[in-house]
Amino acid sequence: MSDGSPRYHLITTRDQSHSVFLPELNEHYHSIHGALTEARHVFIKNGLDAYHLEHGFNEYRVLELGFGTGLNALLAMGWAEEHKTRITYTTLERYPLPVELVSELNYANRMEENLRGDWKHWFNQIHEADWNKSESINPWFVLEKHKLDALEFTKLKQCAAAVDVIFFDAFAPNKQSELWDIAVFKTFYELCKPGSFLVTYCAQGQFRRNLKEAGFVSIRLEGPPGKREMTRGLRP
Repeated sequence: MSDGSPRYHLITTRDQSHSVFLPELNEHYHSIHGALTEARHVFIKNGLDAYHLEHGFNEYRVLELGFGTGLNALLAMGWAEEHKTRITYTTLERYPLPVELVSELNYANRMEENLRGDWKHWFNQIHEADWNKSESINPWFVLEKHKLDALEFTKLKQCAAAVDVIFFDAFAPNKQSELWDIAVFKTFYELCKPGSFLVTYCAQGQFRRNLKEAGFVSIRLEGPPGKREMTRGLRP
């Protein structure tokens, strides 16, 4: 008999990096065409890299909706270390993954093949950090994990400083429509500083309209493998 808790299944995506399948939503945490490839393309290349190229600051505040497997946080931490640029990373996750599942994820091994760094140590630090606290993982990366979803967070408006880049990595609109509501994007717009980015894998028409209604400029960009387009929202 089920105890009511979610059932998670570890899968291997096309680039050999892991993802998680959630049967109760019939949804994957990442693209089956490559979890690591997708995260790098959407959130690093078209998020942090693009924003840094445009502004060149030495300190950034990132807000992530959907901590999930911790992959985006790990990539952002590696980016901060590589660029010697301080990042305060606030991430939201209502339902953290089980520790035993997290321990099986292969992101550290996949990245050690391509990039220098103690990825396994960093990945463990990110997942072992306490929830609802601010922790300095290293001199370049401060992590704030909150056990909340976007609706709870936007009511609290917990970011003390303006956000530079938002990683919007919620499940698809047809799975969690409430997280893609105009009200959520309006609050995120208020948290952003002028010129900031919101990046997401999603390219759905209604989402783009909601983004514009909230005040963002919606920009179509080439998507990661397996997806024609993605979206960047710009706060004018």
